[in-house]
Amino acid sequence: MHAVATQSALSQVTVVVPVGPGDSLTHELRGQLSLLPPAAQVCVVCSDEPGHELIAAGLRSAPGPQWQCLRSAPGRALQQNAGAAAASRSWLWFVHADSLLAPDTLPALAKWIERDIQALAYFDLRFLDDGPALMRLNTAGAWLRSRLLGLPFGDQGLVLPRVLFKALGRFDTTLAGGEDHALVWRARHAGVPLRPLRAPIYTSARKYAERGWGATTGDHLRETWKQARRFSRVERPQ
Repeated sequence: MHAVATQSALSQVTVVVPVGPGDSLTHELRGQLSLLPPAAQVCVVCSDEPGHELIAAGLRSAPGPQWQCLRSAPGRALQQNAGAAAASRSWLWFVHADSLLAPDTLPALAKWIERDIQALAYFDLRFLDDGPALMRLNTAGAWLRSRLLGLPFGDQGLVLPRVLFKALGRFDTTLAGGEDHALVWRARHAGVPLRPLRAPIYTSARKYAERGWGATTGDHLRETWKQARRFSRVERPQ
């Protein structure tokens, strides 16, 4: 894809980055998002706890796109909805604060936006080298879950047109967790295509190292199964 076309496509995106309690916007992710063109928008949505004013201060002089730091009550659904409400671009890209991009992440995003398809797209999940060696099994599991079962999760950098996000009812703020899973099921019930962007996005595996690979993986599998049984019963968007 030509560089001019890439910049033009990426200018149509608003990146929404929720930063929850105890989290931070890493220098690495901020540096990677600074490669977006000046016309792009990045909404960093911090929960209303002390310390996040430092993030806002750091963004005032950040290069690249138009940075905006918002405050919201804690909760990923609330924070992501707040970022989407402030979005002024036609495409939304939800990126978790502990994510990192690969060299082909932004080019893949640009190609997808250029196609202008009303669909929910996602990246292939990879894990950083801050967890157990068995994380390669989780990488394979995420590929199977998203590609074969059609269940991408929020840490895969969900991408969709802003009008489609509104039509799907936004993220459900009544849920204690799994708001990304619920949105994917609403998209499925509405007949919205789910499309892989065939490029990676990385996330931290530190919780697997801290809590143990077996226990953490088991918890995720059980929670995914319970959420799938619940959300699959929804027949139409809220």
